[in-house]
Order: sequence, then structure tokens, then C-alpha cells
Amino acid sequence: MNSEILDSRKFASTARLALFVSCALALAACETDGTGPTAADAPKAEVASPKPDTAAPKTQAAKPAEPAADAEPMTRARAARECWMRTEKSNPREDLDKRADLVNKCIDEKMKAAATPPPKS
Repeated sequence: MNSEILDSRKFASTARLALFVSCALALAACETDGTGPTAADAPKAEVASPKPDTAAPKTQAAKPAEPAADAEPMTRARAARECWMRTEKSNPREDLDKRADLVNKCIDEKMKAAATPPPKS
């Protein structure tokens, strides 16, 4: 009887350790310290033309990457996303209410810069 209890305790502690290690590895893979690629760096899907241009070989010089800001129009949701990301990186230890105020101010500035009035709520 005692050996069964000891075996089950060993199993439970081993299972807890395995769970802890797997969670730690999963969190380490999700580290966001600002050095990794961002969603804006992800490749965008391109629309294929119906007739490929095979007559001229394509030799293009490397162009600087265009910002994703030109890819889609400025919406309130996009402005909120960009402002939250910027606030999270620049003020990570700031109080949540203060960050929310900064984000709201940033959203209003982005919407004014895009020349679209913010929707009334």
C-alpha cells in the first residue's frame, strides 16, 4: 500500500515538473522583447496576374521595404492596434489606465492625420 502511494506521488510530481517545463518553453517561445519580427514584417500575399510576363527576364534592384501603413487604409481598429503596440513597447511598466489614456490620445492623432473623423459612439 505504501509503495503505491509513493509511486503515485512520484508520478504526480514528475507530471507537474513536465507541465512546468512545457509551459516555460511555450512562454519562452512567445517572448516579445522587440527584437523579433513583427506582424508588419510578414510577407503579404500577392495577386497573381492572369498572364505571366515570360518575354523579359526580371532583374530588379532591391527596393527598401515599404511600410505596411500604405497597404491598408487607416481605420480606428488599426490605429488602436498600432498605438497599443507602441505603448506596450515604450511604457511597459506604466499603469494600465494611464496607458489607455495615451492610446486614446494616439488614436485621435492618427485619425486626424488620416483625415477621417473618428466614429461617434
